[in-house]
Amino acid sequence: MTNNILIEDQYKRTSLFEKENVNYLVRVLKRFNTVPKINNINIITSTSEPNIFKIVPNKSIIIGSLFLNQPVLALVYLRYGIEWQLWYKALNSEKHDTVLCDIAALEVTRIFYKLLPKDDKEKLENLDYFLINWIKNNEDINAASLLKYEALHAFHGLKSVNKVFKQSWKPIVENLAKPTEYLLMDGGDLRLNIDEIELLNKYGCRPFPRPDAFTFASSTATSVSNFAFDKTDKVRSILIRNSLKNGFKNATIEFSELLKNNLRKIFKLNDECQIIFSPSGTDSALQIAAITQIISKKDITHVLVASDETGSGVPAALKGCHFENTTALNYSVKKGDKIEGFRDIDLIKIPFRDENGALKSPSQLDQEVFNAISKTNELGRHVVLHTMDQSKLGYQSPSEKMMRNLNTLNNLSIQVIVDAAQLRLDPTDIQNYLNKGYIVTITGSKYFTGPPYSGALILPESVSKLIHSVKNTLPKGLTKYYHHSDWPTLWFCSNDLSDGYNYGSYMRWNAAIVEMDRYYKTPILYRNMGIEMFCNFVEDSIKDATFLEPLCGDETKTNSYNSKEFGIRNIRTIFPFFILKNNEVLSIDNVKKLYTLLNSDISDQFQDSSLEIIRLAAQKCHIGQAVNVKYGNDIESAVLRISLGARVISESWVNRDISIYFRNIEIQMNQITVIIKKIELILSNPELLN
Repeated sequence: MTNNILIEDQYKRTSLFEKENVNYLVRVLKRFNTVPKINNINIITSTSEPNIFKIVPNKSIIIGSLFLNQPVLALVYLRYGIEWQLWYKALNSEKHDTVLCDIAALEVTRIFYKLLPKDDKEKLENLDYFLINWIKNNEDINAASLLKYEALHAFHGLKSVNKVFKQSWKPIVENLAKPTEYLLMDGGDLRLNIDEIELLNKYGCRPFPRPDAFTFASSTATSVSNFAFDKTDKVRSILIRNSLKNGFKNATIEFSELLKNNLRKIFKLNDECQIIFSPSGTDSALQIAAITQIISKKDITHVLVASDETGSGVPAALKGCHFENTTALNYSVKKGDKIEGFRDIDLIKIPFRDENGALKSPSQLDQEVFNAISKTNELGRHVVLHTMDQSKLGYQSPSEKMMRNLNTLNNLSIQVIVDAAQLRLDPTDIQNYLNKGYIVTITGSKYFTGPPYSGALILPESVSKLIHSVKNTLPKGLTKYYHHSDWPTLWFCSNDLSDGYNYGSYMRWNAAIVEMDRYYKTPILYRNMGIEMFCNFVEDSIKDATFLEPLCGDETKTNSYNSKEFGIRNIRTIFPFFILKNNEVLSIDNVKKLYTLLNSDISDQFQDSSLEIIRLAAQKCHIGQAVNVKYGNDIESAVLRISLGARVISESWVNRDISIYFRNIEIQMNQITVIIKKIELILSNPELLN
């Protein structure tokens, strides 16, 4: 075949590269962030056969030049071809089973198509191409009739010797024949779904990299980084290969245990500490409710500190109730109804703020917590104390002094839970909690900027042994929430849970662990100096902006955890602020509108402005979403948040070069300045908020 050339090696001034097409082409090619990277597979374009699409197994993908004039079409076809090559490589010696490659590539490409933006799909609507037509038909994979897939053989010219869909393939295709970006939003709940225009979920982020946005939203959720996405995408390829070689179940269990062992290494935990993954922090609360019920025969009271700054579904979960209308395993349930098998329990809420919206003092919170525990203990009930370290606005409670005072209570039956969902802790902090017998709840999706919905419980050795010895089973209704594989395999209590694996949860945790690992590779001296440098700048920048008012003012964090050593939990890393217009605080609705505008390209509203203003309006800025807080104790408003995330440090540490490190942090400090300027720009154009 003549006139073939590697696609990377050509850029001719054809109509494709006219001015109006370049920006669109660049945007489409950005989706190659989500296409697997396969070694030694060349993508070649053919001018002699402009309509050709051919897969040369283990070598190349040949695509006709006419495809490139329709970039979305080319993207979909190349996604199919690269996926096919990925599965073909995974076959190892079983190269005759090419029908598996056909089916898996088709399924992945079909999901990939569904995740395209609406305007990209519209460009494919009137095209008559074999693969596009098949994808549009949206038929489920029919493993019983492999003959229907023979038409796909034309792409590669190989005949599949195997005419039977092997049973061993079924779980592999069901779990791993999905694009990585889909897996990162799978096995959670509907809040992870993305819209069809901006491809953003409820938290304003994507399940694939979004490098064009300035992102300081770690108090809420963050789009996955290029680095973590690539690592997780590579893991999917390894899992496909291992599943075909060793069996799906063995490969998956090995992967799950590897993730847990990696977490233990990162936080320097002993092997006796058990880790339970969960789809979200709220699911972790439900797991705690279940565990508490099976280890205590007493009536139970949960004392929930910071009830106004924890997840909105946590109170319902602790009471053993459905907290959404859909579970992580995609069962339809009714929010608020009791989950089958849970006993009635009491819940005492202790919010950070009083009925007027004023923040309580640390001593006032300590007294409320102590009184609640004391009175509950007098009733002979088992207490589950949920402490906060740290909340979504950066607070902690109760104090260590109050925790020591609990020793004065007689016959106290208590289990302490540390809500460390923000995970703004050092490894020694987690170790200290576990040594005291506390259960620690964490997520990988806040400080460490993994994809949203990666929760976990870390249980100390003493609690793990107690649960292991119990012969009670978990509440029956949890079969709609968790698989048996989510729990420690040796525990009797989880034996009745369903078979299966939550690959979405595993993949999100893989991405989070990747972020943790590279964060801790930054030397501690430079890491801590970078943290102080960045946080000091954010605090000063908010104070200097006349239209912003820090929620915290000059107060220190609500804690009494004093230490001479630097600790991430002992400095403020979340910076909430009110927004003022003409010295009046914005309403809740306007704060939420501003948040959305800030995270969007609004340059079309400033077409007649200077280039500087247009660029500022175009910049997408993702910060922590609105939290309702009263202003001046009587005006209903909300705060937004700029937060330090681990990536500020890890993405600045390059090639062990100290000077580049601090310059990279300064670049991110400049991004904070841009964010504040864009807030000012929006306020200067009040029609945007109408």
